[in-house]
Amino acid sequence: MKIEVWSDYACPFCYIGKRRLEKALETFDHRDQVDVQFKSFELEPEAPRVSDESMYEKLAGKYGISVDEAKRMNEGIRRQAAEEGLTFNFDTMIPTNTFDAHRLAHFAESKNKEKEVHEKLLHAYFTESKHLGDHEVLADIAAEAGIDRDETLAFLADETALVDEVRNDEQASQLIGVRGVPFFLINRKYGISGAQPIDTFLAALEKVWQEESSEPILQNLGSGDAGACVDGSCDLPDEK
Repeated sequence: MKIEVWSDYACPFCYIGKRRLEKALETFDHRDQVDVQFKSFELEPEAPRVSDESMYEKLAGKYGISVDEAKRMNEGIRRQAAEEGLTFNFDTMIPTNTFDAHRLAHFAESKNKEKEVHEKLLHAYFTESKHLGDHEVLADIAAEAGIDRDETLAFLADETALVDEVRNDEQASQLIGVRGVPFFLINRKYGISGAQPIDTFLAALEKVWQEESSEPILQNLGSGDAGACVDGSCDLPDEK
């Protein structure tokens, strides 16, 4: 079974959804036969690499709300993350452009380190408040995963390297109708959108395992008000 996951490193629900999928897989009897692959999706392709705005100021400007309202909005997301064992530090988070982080993920794939780097990029952004637009920071993350730091810096310095790989992922998402992330595609037939509950992921895995060959079309096995990010905006579920 192959699960393709479109996500962005600046999408909080992508990290939450990743962790929920992992927890579902822990109780899935056939988890050893599941291959999870991560795909690139930029929420804000035009985002500046360097910004003097805090995360709250950015959200306030985007939605036309106050900074205090932006803080309250993110508090609900922070609580959801905490329920999955994740720590989100919105106070010190650094908004940036994530394109080079996606290029790094593809570079890591060539070194068979993509899963390690994907997790480290999310953790660096949401928990450690690291600047994912900074090549030195990205090289440090690669080195932590066992990739040569100097080689990584040389790769990142070539602005054309692995650009097509990122764009191909994004084009593929458009062709299958992805409008927001996280989006999970199982065996190129069954789609799950948003950071669905663990039980939803597990039910989908069981259903696909039992019925994978029944309908050769894309089926939606999870959607609705679970958290997802679309065009740089996050669709927020009701706070718990």
